[in-house]
Amino acid sequence: MTDTARYQVLDRAPRTLADRLLRWETILCLLLAAVIVVNALGSPYFLDLYNLSDMTQNFSEKAIIALGMALLILTREIDLSVAAIVALASLAIGYGAQAGYGPVMLIAIGLGVGIVCGAFNGWLVTGFGLPSIVVTIGTMSLYRGIAQVVLGDQAITTYPEDYTNLAQLYIVQEPPLYLAFILFLVLAVVFTVVLHFTVWGRMLYAIGNNPVAARFSGIPVNRIRFLIFVLTGLLSGLASALLTARIGSTRPNIALGWELEVVTMVVLGGISIAGGSGTMPGVVIAVFVLGLTTFGLTLINVPGIVIAVILGVLLVAAIALPIIVRRVLGLRG
Repeated sequence: MTDTARYQVLDRAPRTLADRLLRWETILCLLLAAVIVVNALGSPYFLDLYNLSDMTQNFSEKAIIALGMALLILTREIDLSVAAIVALASLAIGYGAQAGYGPVMLIAIGLGVGIVCGAFNGWLVTGFGLPSIVVTIGTMSLYRGIAQVVLGDQAITTYPEDYTNLAQLYIVQEPPLYLAFILFLVLAVVFTVVLHFTVWGRMLYAIGNNPVAARFSGIPVNRIRFLIFVLTGLLSGLASALLTARIGSTRPNIALGWELEVVTMVVLGGISIAGGSGTMPGVVIAVFVLGLTTFGLTLINVPGIVIAVILGVLLVAAIALPIIVRRVLGLRG
């Protein structure tokens, strides 16, 4: 009988126990456990279910955007205009509310603005071969600038009650869960399945590892990158609709600085800033690590500027640590 075992190609490389223990996701899980333990010891209110539920409102919209940003960074692109898209979409939603539109139409307006902005970013990057970091810095100023010019120092604060209630009421009572957090969990599952169990996901990894080789392999690199920009814009529009409903107002500085927090979530989650590696579960775990860390520090009255410094350190560490580890292991090898 012919031995065919040597002709079989494994779908994934075999992993030893040491490999699994040294995976970035495992390290993040240990970090998450440490954050929970330290915060529980630091404040008796940390483990209260309703407090934890309220905590999810502080990161759910950003986490939704992070899912799209993860795919962009995976393919060697980035979108620094996501927070500005949130502001511009919120402005459009505000004018829609003033025109008398209901919740469904207001959400559709937010999604539509997000799609248009994402498509514009993708067109500039893929159509003209421009660097995405330069393009999205420019569109960040453009989108945010439009909101600032139109609103000035004013704010739109009149929204229909059935719209604002969507984000402020518990959609699930036990355990208490808000709509934005439920949407994040559902989208996280969908993105995980698509990225890790479909051909489309494998194409994203191929593009991130070597876009030239991917193009010669028949993968429509520019088309896929364009679609991911559109998807990220769509998620930013969704986040804007949820955020606007939650706070019940539109201001020029809405979501200011979110782009850096979103990138921190993605990079801390293990998505390589150089593209081609990382997992969606890692991003999800990083979202909870950052969310619980910020919540725990807030409970013990740590100033916001100190929290910002800590998040900055985490971002630098997440980028530098894997590089340092690889160099050390290379020297040892």
